[in-house]
Amino acid sequence: MTAPVSEERGQAAAPARPVLTGRRVTLRPGRPGDAGRLHAILAEPAVTQWWGDPDPVEEVAAALRSAGPAVLLVVEIGGEVAGGIQYQEEDDPQYRHAGIDIYLSGRFQGQGAGAEAVALLAGFLFRHRGHHRLTIDPAAANDRAIRCYAKVGFRPVGVMRSYERGADGRFHDGLLMDMLAAELRCGL
Repeated sequence: MTAPVSEERGQAAAPARPVLTGRRVTLRPGRPGDAGRLHAILAEPAVTQWWGDPDPVEEVAAALRSAGPAVLLVVEIGGEVAGGIQYQEEDDPQYRHAGIDIYLSGRFQGQGAGAEAVALLAGFLFRHRGHHRLTIDPAAANDRAIRCYAKVGFRPVGVMRSYERGADGRFHDGLLMDMLAAELRCGL
């Protein structure tokens, strides 16, 4: 899968906010009005099951504008906001890598859109940001997400016991998955 890439550039040290276009999915920087839609998606039961209660809409808007270490992009399908995907980079030369997180509206889950979005972002991080390794850390019980990430090329590397607090107030295991650049499966 090849994707046209353009970057919005701010300060030299700021992370890139690419526009990545695939067959069905476009990843792009946020626009005014996207925060409300992303907040609504984060509040859907299919998303809160894994992400917990959403942050206030103002915090979602701030994340879309942030020049911090995490870059939040909008996942768009057919011109509609379908979810969010973000990456965070570790720039210490001894440990350089990036991590990815994604959420999609329940309407777009189970249709291959998540795998396409993750593959688009992974290709960008490998080719344009110079990473050799990426990580992703779904809940160990989130079988759908784990299958999606495996389709892209991620492999399980270990269970992180009692990793995150769930909506039920208890800690649940997470699965650490990683992928090296040569393992990216672009022909989804």
